[in-house]
Amino acid sequence: MNIITCYKIVPEEQDIVVLPDRSLSFARAEWKIGQYDLNAIEAGMQIVEAAGGKVSALSVGDKQLENSKLKKGVLSRGPEDLYLVMDEQLENSDTFLTAQVLTAAIRKIGEFDLVICGEGSSDLYAQQVGAQLGEMLNIPTINGISKITPEGNKIIAERTLGNEIEVLEISLPAVVSVTTDINLPRIPSMKNILAAGKKPIIEWDLSAVGLQGVTKQTEVISTLAPENVERKKVIFEGESEEVIQKLFESIRKELL
Repeated sequence: MNIITCYKIVPEEQDIVVLPDRSLSFARAEWKIGQYDLNAIEAGMQIVEAAGGKVSALSVGDKQLENSKLKKGVLSRGPEDLYLVMDEQLENSDTFLTAQVLTAAIRKIGEFDLVICGEGSSDLYAQQVGAQLGEMLNIPTINGISKITPEGNKIIAERTLGNEIEVLEISLPAVVSVTTDINLPRIPSMKNILAAGKKPIIEWDLSAVGLQGVTKQTEVISTLAPENVERKKVIFEGESEEVIQKLFESIRKELL
């Protein structure tokens, strides 16, 4: 089975600084592979380990993708090769543009059976790229998947819905977005890290995948952190009905 796992690099959350005007500074932030995308990569690896095949990794973005540490970080987790579409026009791209470029790159890569995405990006968490990608590729698309079992030219996928589990039979090729419940991403060994440096990395710009003059469909006007609010420091101790009622009344007064 030929699997393509999509991932996004995001700034390290703990390095983001909130400035006095409530805007965010990423000047000191290191870049990392999105946490949800690590589950997607691991899901792909577990499928090929069980059923055979190949996993390729794919990402689109700007010059931040040139980070050699991040390239090795992806390849050390198992994919046999890495495809990158890098272009300055992709800086802060929205979900539609991201899906559009991923679609063009996947078509250029060639034949595939399954595309796996994380449930959302670690920064924006819009949860839209997987669905848009499937629509653009015109193949079956499903999200919220917590288990995948390969079965010939189809997969059996499970999705947790409250207290129930929905079991789906999906014909291939398909696009699936997986949740963090699907697995625990592996930690690469030193052998894996050293081997990653010998794996092929294919880099394209927008013109190489047949896209020129693309534009974002949305524009971010500003991103502001919430205002700091001084805590009331009102404490209710106990579990009696009376204490619960006092807590309820206190919250009710604040909301009115």
